[in-house]
Formats: sequence, structure tokens, C-alpha cells
Amino acid sequence: MNSSARRSCWTTLAACGTLLMTLATGVAAPASAATSGSTRAAAPAPLPGLDPVALKAAIGGLPNADVTGALLRVTGRAGHWSGTSGVGNLETGQGVPPNAHIRIGSISKVFTATIVLQLAAEHRIDLDEPVQRYLPGVLPADLPPVTIGQLLNHTSGLPRGADSPDFGDGSPEWFAANRMKSFTPQQVIDLMAGQPMQFAPGTAQQYNGMNYYVAGLLVEKITGHSFADEVRSRITRPLALHDTYVPGAHDSRLPSPHSDGYLMVKSPDDTTHPVDVTEQSPWPWAEGGMISTPADLDRFVTALFLGRFLPSAQQAELFTVPDVPSFHSSQCRTEADAGRACMAMGLMRVKASNGVVVWGKTGSRPGYTSGVFSTRDLSRKIVYSLNPTNCNGNESRYVQQIAAASFGPVVPAKS
Repeated sequence: MNSSARRSCWTTLAACGTLLMTLATGVAAPASAATSGSTRAAAPAPLPGLDPVALKAAIGGLPNADVTGALLRVTGRAGHWSGTSGVGNLETGQGVPPNAHIRIGSISKVFTATIVLQLAAEHRIDLDEPVQRYLPGVLPADLPPVTIGQLLNHTSGLPRGADSPDFGDGSPEWFAANRMKSFTPQQVIDLMAGQPMQFAPGTAQQYNGMNYYVAGLLVEKITGHSFADEVRSRITRPLALHDTYVPGAHDSRLPSPHSDGYLMVKSPDDTTHPVDVTEQSPWPWAEGGMISTPADLDRFVTALFLGRFLPSAQQAELFTVPDVPSFHSSQCRTEADAGRACMAMGLMRVKASNGVVVWGKTGSRPGYTSGVFSTRDLSRKIVYSLNPTNCNGNESRYVQQIAAASFGPVVPAKS
């Protein structure tokens, strides 16, 4: 997806959920601190005290032209707080449900990576083997070998796809008119045909949704079951996550309670008006199509960080950031990263200016922007969801405010 317009409303294909990475500053953690080797990691920086006034202000002032509603949930032994702001429906003025169902976008990748790492722990796949060994004929034939691990930590160098009329121009107007369109994972992967690699596999990191379409197909090939079935049997059923699931390919619904999502769309007379995009195709699938709630995401991250899903070797991969440069990535563009990678296998690392390091993931779909982040020791966890009315990232200031109020002072990266 090469045009800026397409990147704006076509977020899950190119790279969704970039917002929290625009707000960290400081010095990136050294490679030894990010891995689980013999080097002893430094003690974590102390968390600031929980400030309900600052948290309330972080999501205050809604609705406005950029965001209609927001919710924030803070948990952990360092304190609890939850709140909402704005409206969940522009016509009725109904408030934002505190445990609304949300389209979690690229937070879906954490579920996908967890299942792939489980398959590695079961010795059904080898993270160091080319994915082409397990999925012959899925990737374009002219691409070099790419390992499964390189898919998960975005060091594959795979092409990011090419323009196609079937995928529109990525504008709010196109999305509002075509939000029920559906594409298969293979159709998305086929966009790479004839496109050059971004870099040699393993030599850099570039956040790329293509990696996780391939990873989803790998799960289905190895298990013989649908990706949705594997999420259910391996994660949501054992944890009793009753509100988290992978929608069917043509299931456009968002269960109640929820906040409606809107996009401001330009009319022929150059005026703009909100269009309800709450119902939309969940075609991003294992890359970005799942639905969940704040309570479920909190429970999932807690279990994941405690090692409930993975043995120690695979657990370490969640928190191991490769020591490679960042290559024109939509992530890792902060002073904290200093041009280096920030993504592990499924999670991203963010360091605030006060030294607090958090791990988690952001996600976006048109009308919805969300994130789940936690300190490694789970002393503070946050889940947030915003309902932006555009696709240009204007809601980022609210994410900055949420991060600052939750984890400490934050300075945006230089543009």
C-alpha cells in the first residue's frame, strides 16, 4: 500500500496500531536486557503513583471532531481505575459502555503469535525453518526463504503489497462505501507477487501485516483446524474469555454493548458528515480482525505474561527484541528506539522518558483504535479504546495523554 491515503484507512494491511510508538523517548534497552540469557537485567524503573485526576483528564473533552468516545481501564497491584468519556452513539447520546466490545485490530497478532509459539513448543514447527517448507506455494515463488520466527518479529523483509483496484484507495469515502467487502488471506498475500523484498530476511525490522496473514495460514495448515477454532480451543475457552473471538469471514456484526464507530465522509458538495462503520468486514482475520473487551484483554495479557500459555523457551521470545535496525517501519520511530527494532514475537516494547518499560500491542480498524500494555511484572496494566472519526491519526494526542497518565511523563518523538 504505497499511497498515504491508502495507509490512512487501510491500516491493518500496511501496519496498524502505530500510535503508542509515537510517544516514547529515552534510550532503547540494550539487547542483553531484552533477552533471557545470562546477563542480569537492570531493575525496573519505579511506577508513578496512580492519579485518578490525570487519568480522567487524559480521556476528557469528548466527543469532538476527532474522537466520539473513549474508555480506559487500569489494573494491577499498583492500583485500579476505570473511566469513559464521550458518547457511544451520536444520535442517542448514549454513553460509552465501560466493557464495550471493540474491534481490536492488530492486537489480534498477539493471539496469533501465541498459537504459533505453542506449535513450536509442541515440536510441530521449527521457528528457524523457512515457512515455505510448511506452506509450499503460498508465498510467491520468487521470494527467498523466510523463517517462521522472522514472520513473528517482523524481520522477514517481505513485500508490503501492491496497489489493486479491488482494495480501493483507502480513503474514508471508499471504506464507508465498501466496508462489507471481504478478502481471503491468500488474496492479500498474492498482492506481494512481483514486488521486491524490503530487505534480506533477518537483517532489519519492518512492521508488516503480511507476516501475520502467512502465520495464520500456517496455524491452519499445521493443526488442520480453522484459525478461529485454534484461538477458541487454546486461548479463549481455557481462560473463559467469553467475549473474545475471531468473527466468521462474512460476520460484520459487533456485539452489544459497544460504541458505534464513525468516519467523517465528504459529500459531493464538499461538506462532511459522519457515516456509521460499526458493521464492517472482519477480513483482516489473524492479522487484525478479532473482537474482544477490555476485561478479556486484561485477563489474556495477565495469563500470557505469567507464562500460562508457553514454556520458558517460547515465553522468552515474547520479550526478545532482535538487535537489528528499523527499516522504514511504522513502528520504532521514536527517540527511544534510536533507529533500532522494538518488536518481539507478538509484542512491542515501549520505554517512557522516566525509564518505565511496558510491553503490549496497539490495534486499529476504521472507527476503532485500541491498545493493551503492561509492565513486565503486571504491576500496572492498561487497556484503552478510542473511536476516531478519521484515519489520519488525530486521536494520537489522547493516546499520548493516556500513556503519560498511566506510566509517567512522555515526550513525543521528533517528526
